[in-house]
Amino acid sequence: MYSALTPLKRATTTSVVIPQGTIIGSVSNGVENYGGIPFAQAPEGNLRLKPPQRLNTSLGTFDATGAGPSCPQMFFSTGGNDLLISVLGNLINTPLFQTVTDQREDCLTMRVQRPAGTKSDAKLPVLFWIFGGGFELGSPQMYDASSLISNGVDQGKPFIFVSVNYRTGGFGFLGGKEVLADGASNLGLLDQRMGLEWVQDNIAAFGGDPEKVTIWGESAGAISVFDQMALYGGDNTYNGKKLFRAAIMNSGSVVPANPVDGVQAQNIYNTVVQEAGCASAADTLACLRSADYDTFLHAANSVPGILSYTSVALSYLPRPDGKVLPDSPDVLARNGQYAAVPMIIGDQEDEGTLFSLFQSNLTNTDELVDYIWKVFFPAVDRDDVVGLVNSYDPSITAGSPFNTGILNNIYPEFKRLAAILGDMVFTLTRRIFLQTTLSANPNVPSWSYLASYDYGTPILGTFHASDILQVFYGILPNYASKAIQSYYISFVYTMDPNDGTSSDFPQWPQWKDNRDLMQFWNNKSNLLADNFRQTAEEYISAHADIFLI
Repeated sequence: MYSALTPLKRATTTSVVIPQGTIIGSVSNGVENYGGIPFAQAPEGNLRLKPPQRLNTSLGTFDATGAGPSCPQMFFSTGGNDLLISVLGNLINTPLFQTVTDQREDCLTMRVQRPAGTKSDAKLPVLFWIFGGGFELGSPQMYDASSLISNGVDQGKPFIFVSVNYRTGGFGFLGGKEVLADGASNLGLLDQRMGLEWVQDNIAAFGGDPEKVTIWGESAGAISVFDQMALYGGDNTYNGKKLFRAAIMNSGSVVPANPVDGVQAQNIYNTVVQEAGCASAADTLACLRSADYDTFLHAANSVPGILSYTSVALSYLPRPDGKVLPDSPDVLARNGQYAAVPMIIGDQEDEGTLFSLFQSNLTNTDELVDYIWKVFFPAVDRDDVVGLVNSYDPSITAGSPFNTGILNNIYPEFKRLAAILGDMVFTLTRRIFLQTTLSANPNVPSWSYLASYDYGTPILGTFHASDILQVFYGILPNYASKAIQSYYISFVYTMDPNDGTSSDFPQWPQWKDNRDLMQFWNNKSNLLADNFRQTAEEYISAHADIFLI
């Protein structure tokens, strides 16, 4: 066994002493779990819709044997015209479901997992996970890293895994001029940042090295990773030290966004205020804070959700506020206002299919244009959206899921819409992002990939979030799972996916001179030139300043 580990004991519980108390964890299958460790005061009552307040009181002897709570979730909208989605949204908001999923406002907690028997002086590298879920849902409960940790041990590269609970939906990303004036914007990002600070203060007690932290996220978590790089204009220091040294982004980079007091965010705020019965209050934000939990939850979830007709036109997301996010993330990247660290970033080949299942009324190009214009970019000229749509081949053989001929087009504009949404939010935005960061910091390395390992899955292809099964959990122990986990674990150790990786897997070139992607299939990998759909990329890049969510 690796020298940082002591012989395993049969005990089902274990403990770690941190400055605030003794944390009792559980042991299973060679992995220790410490879930639900509070890092901030409960953000409820007067602290609802406020920046997180550090928890400085003693925890005493704290039971962390479970996975910890979830913050309030927005699985489905409780409003809108879709009866089924509305019914599901209201059902999920019931006290029974809230209890079963352990949803509560007092949710700002950490989950730490490590190889069983890790010594406090092991100084293992740390992998810090930020969950995804469209900034509407998710929790560390959903992500058990036991198999990933065991894989690291098997490779002789044990590491500490940490996941942070942060507020989502209206609890964590409510916008509006009232929120901006109160200094209460981008709360979910501030929760994540305080979680990173907790790691600096406490991870050494678990055997982790606070100077070797890699931040990793998927989807909204990946978007959050870059937001953490760009927070406060690129200041990633705490007590004079860097909070992280490397980054991994699965399916997400920058989201060009209108300001927190812009029209979209204000409309969402006004809807929440109305649904909470606060419209006539002299101080609507104070009214939202004083509303009972069920009232505020229903109001916050009454706006359109990601699993609906409006898709990735997100109701809640990080928005520039002049301080936490000084500008739109794409602008911060372009200006070099971010903490430049080595990074891995990539996408699923068919990112947009999952988000294009709800728009079956789109039967021709004009209807597709109107949908994108009215739902995503109502402030721009319609002709600008016409140009975007026209940059995509209208043939069903050209759409997503890609390379499937005439198959999988479940309604007339499905495959073209899936291609456009996947590219604008993920795939081509990633390429534009990499071009931007390469220009800003040419000596900071990056590696990029395209995942095609679920090719042939009907309708969805290699769809958004399918990497959770393949990469995070490794449920299918195929080539792709083994290769990507090996590259990632090497990266956590050395900030280079090739350094220490088995010769069974090819060298992964930096995204620099040739701008090649590593394309992962279920049984092999190959290099792929990152130049597909170039006409669309050029159009999106040229209009990045107006295509704002």
